Amino acid sequence: MRKNLTIIAIAALGFASCKGGFKQAEGGLLYNIRTDKSGPLVKPGDFISLNLTLKNEGDSVIGSTYDQGRPAPQIVEKTTRKGDVTSIFTLLSEGDSATVKVNIDSMFKKGAPRPPGLKGKYIIYEIKVDKVIERGNSTEAVFQAHITDYFKAQVDRMKKAEPVKMKKYVEDKKLKVTTTASGLQYEITKQGTGPNLVNGDTAVVNYTGSLLNGDVFDSSVKEDAKKIKRAMDPARKYEPYRFAVGSGTVIRGWDEGFLLLNKGSKATLVIPSELGWGEQGSQGMIPAFAPVVFTVEVLDIIKPDPNAPKPAQPTIPGVR
Repeated sequence: MRKNLTIIAIAALGFASCKGGFKQAEGGLLYNIRTDKSGPLVKPGDFISLNLTLKNEGDSVIGSTYDQGRPAPQIVEKTTRKGDVTSIFTLLSEGDSATVKVNIDSMFKKGAPRPPGLKGKYIIYEIKVDKVIERGNSTEAVFQAHITDYFKAQVDRMKKAEPVKMKKYVEDKKLKVTTTASGLQYEITKQGTGPNLVNGDTAVVNYTGSLLNGDVFDSSVKEDAKKIKRAMDPARKYEPYRFAVGSGTVIRGWDEGFLLLNKGSKATLVIPSELGWGEQGSQGMIPAFAPVVFTVEVLDIIKPDPNAPKPAQPTIPGVR
């Protein structure tokens, strides 16, 4: 839980002057509470979940919990470190929002270099407190039960929102999709020739994967890969991808979707999270319970070699 917010450890505030609407705290931190709701302030020991948007001084977004589809959880603790953004938490209550400017140099130990490309004096956080669960005099078991109930409600909310998002995407893009029994939606945009792929075939494909908001997260095509919001891997070769259909080496949406295609065909696959990356998401690029969209093209189909040696059967311990 804490690892999600490792760069924002709690600090004690020493309040001072105002600068352009911002109040100044020890360690060079500047803060401005934009929305001030009524309610008890957050206290050490409380559970909070909050949405964070991290920006540089040029207003370019570095990262955001909104991209992940759910707020970040945190147990508020006491610390003595000065100048960190979480020091603002005890000035907020549920529903409050604030802008916090953190001095970049204060975020790194003395002598440690700042990351390449991180320019300017401040990192800017936009904070919105989504939920507060007070510890109060509750036993640990009761406190943790309240937190568990909150997470279950979050999961239910995301699950219910998924089909609505998929329906809106299909309508907005004017796709003429067919929906399979599993929930996979597909539109064949170019019909190929010959028989469809079958389990055991090796598919040679080009693909581009994106979220419903259009953000590309992976592609075998270099021009599409340039749209990904992270540095391109200089060692990667952008070339058609090969995989054995039905082998379970790819997401279920691919194993199912490519059985609908033949050589030369192109298609759009709208894949529900159950057939994709599910509740866990993937590598910070695909949020939990996120439907994904793939545009794919089958370049070739390679049939298995009947004369190839059979793979050795695994040895089961204790059985001869």
